[in-house]
Amino acid sequence: MSNKEYKPTLAQLRTFVTIAENKHFGTAAQKLNISQPSLSQALVALENGLDIQLIERSTRKVIVTSVGEMLLPYAKATLDAADSFLNHARGANGDLVGPLTIGIIPTVAPYILPNLLRLMADRLPDSRPCIIEDQTKHLLEGLRDGQVDCAIMALPIGINGVNEKKLYDENFLVVVPEDHRFAGRNDLTLSDLHDLGMELLLLDDGHCLRDQIIDLCHKSDVAIGGPGTITTRAASLSTVMECVAGGLGATLVPASAVPLECNRPGLAIARFAPSVTAKRTIALAYRGSSSRDSEFEKFGQLVEGSFRRATNNQPDVSP
Repeated sequence: MSNKEYKPTLAQLRTFVTIAENKHFGTAAQKLNISQPSLSQALVALENGLDIQLIERSTRKVIVTSVGEMLLPYAKATLDAADSFLNHARGANGDLVGPLTIGIIPTVAPYILPNLLRLMADRLPDSRPCIIEDQTKHLLEGLRDGQVDCAIMALPIGINGVNEKKLYDENFLVVVPEDHRFAGRNDLTLSDLHDLGMELLLLDDGHCLRDQIIDLCHKSDVAIGGPGTITTRAASLSTVMECVAGGLGATLVPASAVPLECNRPGLAIARFAPSVTAKRTIALAYRGSSSRDSEFEKFGQLVEGSFRRATNNQPDVSP
């Protein structure tokens, strides 16, 4: 029988949530920076206090019980509310105060971070940003597990429990070797990608920019690779740029990457005609259970302003 006087601690709830999300005691203990015996003791204390089995343990896997699945959203909401309480206690005026863990995808981070960190230091001096650069899949896992407060990534996201705040649209440009016939053009159509005359170079699997370019090519019936084709792929845009400069192919890049990545010998830029839609949409993602909408609204404005500064195409957007 459950103890009606029992009140779970935040540490116990965090233990339950972390185990449930990771389905592994060792991983959960590592994320919480505690030993596995301490992790197990906290879970047992929670289950005994509630007189409910939340987690099934076996030698092969960890299973969240049906009751555990039902209670999991409430545990998450409680932890988010506690975090929000602390953040508001540090700065009751609604500003972003204290630690803020920001996830950013690799094809955004290098190009907006210099401006973003300067803006945060100027306008949110009491915030303490921590930057995590990673691929979308891992950032969403971090959001789910509470390791990331918000993440700057490309749409679509489409994950239950994750709010999306659109920040800006960003055009793609074509990067070619400097002697390519497309160099300097500003009237390209998507069908012109058929006539590149060389391989279209992409980032490696897992990067959303790769998926966006492939989707754009599919819409215009541009084939990428083929049976038996060895396709050049890279883990960073900097490597892709060096391959283009060396004549190995062409690529597409987001506008914010141009000042940093394309200002090197051997490269030229070509732009699509104004009537052509070739872009990505960047958004701020955060947990739907969070009560920090107004704070993330302000932070999103700083991100958008950082993009405008990086591309020099519109005046800064001030919160």
